[in-house]
Amino acid sequence: MSASQTSDVPTLLVKIFGKDRPGITAGLFDTLAAFSVDVVDIEQVVTRGRIVLCALVTEPAVSTEGELRATVHSWAESLKLQAEIISGTGDNRPRGHGRSHVTVLGNPLTAENSAAIAATITRTGGNIDRIFRLAKYPVTAVEFAVSGVETEPLRTALATEGHELGVDVAVVSAGLHRRAQRLVVMDVDSTLIQDEVIELFAAHAGCEDKVAEITASAMRGELDFEQSLHARVALLEGLDESVVDKVRSEVRLTPGARTLIRTLKRLGYQVGVVSGGFTQVTDDLKVRLGLDFASANTLEIVDGKLTGRVTGEVVDRAGKARLLRRFAAEAGVPLAQTVAIGDGANDLDMLNAAGLGVAFNAKPVVRRAADTAVNVPFLDTVLYLLGITREEVEAADVAEPS
Repeated sequence: MSASQTSDVPTLLVKIFGKDRPGITAGLFDTLAAFSVDVVDIEQVVTRGRIVLCALVTEPAVSTEGELRATVHSWAESLKLQAEIISGTGDNRPRGHGRSHVTVLGNPLTAENSAAIAATITRTGGNIDRIFRLAKYPVTAVEFAVSGVETEPLRTALATEGHELGVDVAVVSAGLHRRAQRLVVMDVDSTLIQDEVIELFAAHAGCEDKVAEITASAMRGELDFEQSLHARVALLEGLDESVVDKVRSEVRLTPGARTLIRTLKRLGYQVGVVSGGFTQVTDDLKVRLGLDFASANTLEIVDGKLTGRVTGEVVDRAGKARLLRRFAAEAGVPLAQTVAIGDGANDLDMLNAAGLGVAFNAKPVVRRAADTAVNVPFLDTVLYLLGITREEVEAADVAEPS
């Protein structure tokens, strides 16, 4: 029977509560089968070993409804379960226009924060259709399926609320595109890795304090990136090229980086990096992590020594956005299906150009401008923003060990 056929027919909502055990769902429907009812809808949730099972079925013949109710209650009592049967008409009311997925990350996720998020959704005119948990560690991640409000105003309202609460909230539109092939492009320094690569080089040149000061100003948006890049690289003049291998060995991946990339690749996503750092490091990361794309600046080396200059086109703020578009074209992925992740002001154009821009432990100016922000030190939490659960990640790791 179609949804339109059940819109005005009598139905019964059968609700079962109690301690979960194998066979409850099969047992309920075996019991209902004796009354020749059609199943209109089913929902089941198990939380801390307690089951809530709801079955919406067409009403049986008038002469047998009393028997159905008595039989279901008797079956439930035999299993020490509770049953409630509610008469009504039709199915759920139609969902409103505008469909979004709202992902909330908390460490921890408090009842107060959950109440505030839910109230904001309601205040924008949205309705919460479903809530489920994506992960319980390293952070708590839950997803709200929301209808009745367009994605952009909902995102704006929740971004403000999340910032005030100190909770990470991502809002993406629902639809088939969420499960389509995507391209994920990341910044490198302080995003894919925990370090600033030029500072690692500077440590070998004995000028790390000077370089760090220039880097911090550039990331805050106080200096032009290209000028700051040339100023920092100039301080490396004369370093032996053997330092490159030393720096590669010193690079520390961000916690969750390997899990993020491994999982995305298993899903058929393409993954790339763009960096204001150097190809001497990003090319190595591309090989080590199995990335599809990588682009960065290149330190000039002549006669085995760093010259203090870079060669080729500088990868700056605008350059990162251009590379995102180029990678998307080469990958055959629409720009709307791209995800960009970064932390600094020079990532802003890329974050704004992508279908979903994620500010990862970012500076305030970046958090305010991005679609969503992640402020926990685990890069694989980005998977939850894409609707991927921790259980799915772990199951894939067991089935296909890396």
